[in-house]
Amino acid sequence: MTEDRKQLLDWLHNEKDEIIELLRALLRERSPNPPGDTRSTADVVTRYLSGQGLDHRIVSPHPEMPNIIANFQAARPGRHLVLNGHMDVFPLAPGNAGWSKDPWGAEIVDGKIYGRGASDMKPGTTASLITYVLLSRLRDKLHGQLTLTCVSDEETFGPWGARYLMEHHPEVHGDCLLNGEPSGPESIRFGERGPLWIEFTVRTRGAHGAYVHATGSATKIAMNLAMALEELTDIEGRVSDNVQRAIDLGRPTMDRMMGKGAGDLVSKVTLNIGLMNGGDKVNMIPSHCTFTADLRLPVGMGKADLLPKIAEITGRYPEATWREIGGDEPSWCDPDHEMVGIIQNNVTAFGRPKPTPIVSIGGTDARLWRHNNVPAYVYGPYPHGMGSHDEHVDIEEFLHVVRTHVLSAYDYLSRPDAVRPVNREA
Repeated sequence: MTEDRKQLLDWLHNEKDEIIELLRALLRERSPNPPGDTRSTADVVTRYLSGQGLDHRIVSPHPEMPNIIANFQAARPGRHLVLNGHMDVFPLAPGNAGWSKDPWGAEIVDGKIYGRGASDMKPGTTASLITYVLLSRLRDKLHGQLTLTCVSDEETFGPWGARYLMEHHPEVHGDCLLNGEPSGPESIRFGERGPLWIEFTVRTRGAHGAYVHATGSATKIAMNLAMALEELTDIEGRVSDNVQRAIDLGRPTMDRMMGKGAGDLVSKVTLNIGLMNGGDKVNMIPSHCTFTADLRLPVGMGKADLLPKIAEITGRYPEATWREIGGDEPSWCDPDHEMVGIIQNNVTAFGRPKPTPIVSIGGTDARLWRHNNVPAYVYGPYPHGMGSHDEHVDIEEFLHVVRTHVLSAYDYLSRPDAVRPVNREA
């Protein structure tokens, strides 16, 4: 073990209590999105950076959704690593339904920290902060540069967070991204499926409920259309051999972490009818019905591959129209990238199982870097209670994620490789 790595591990050990308290301080600040106000959480971040004597700046295109950027140049030329985490969290159910702990209390019970954001993703954001701070102390021994981005507006795919930075601040693009979204320490996410949200509207004349001969029912037509859309789930993506190999090898890991069947879904289009609203009264034939479909596109395909098929299926129902209301393209990068091996080596060095590269079912801001041809990898804790109640993180697992991020970022920036790598979506 090099002297620098030993120093990093000593700092992590000696400052363990401070690291835990930083996470708890972030969890106590309320930042549900919607509405997305992260100002108090951002204050914790900026106070911590200032207390460590580190410069930073705030980019706030929305007054209630600040983004924090910090950067340092190492002593020698090299590559540019970007750290990314978000400060907003899922909202709570009315009355905090289902919670047995204060969702804003950051309580420690049986070695676990409870609170909204305790898996998604304030532990990962804390890992980014600690990584930036500890490596800044070794900047004279590193190559290249390190950038920290703590962003808002991730939970709603909004325009005020990482998307804004990627569009207006190219200095945060970098050569590689490390992100701590909840993924489970058995996996490294190198890609994610793309959401495509479609709204369908069906209109008919409508009539008295007894006059079924007079008009079609908008709700019945909508239900038939929704069932016809199941044809889309037979479509699979096409990827290069190394990506397909990684997907196939990752299926058992996905089943363990996300439930049996998750591994089978990763290569296929999936369909969820999220909302359906139609009719006015039980004894009236509905003249209108609207429903929304959440389609998830696998890696190896794009919206342009699916939209014509949606148009063809909808065209079978003359009373129906449709429009795209949101989403993003799938994203993926090289599952054999250097950063994957670095993370795996650091994880196994501490006696944990070698994490498997997988494609995520859910979405993260990492996709924005991949869309800009920057390799982006996610390594974080298990998603205990994510988007649900009694969200929590195991303290030892959290500290493991922090340690893995610190050492992996160090390994990436300690190698004298000043050549910017060229990444292509495989």
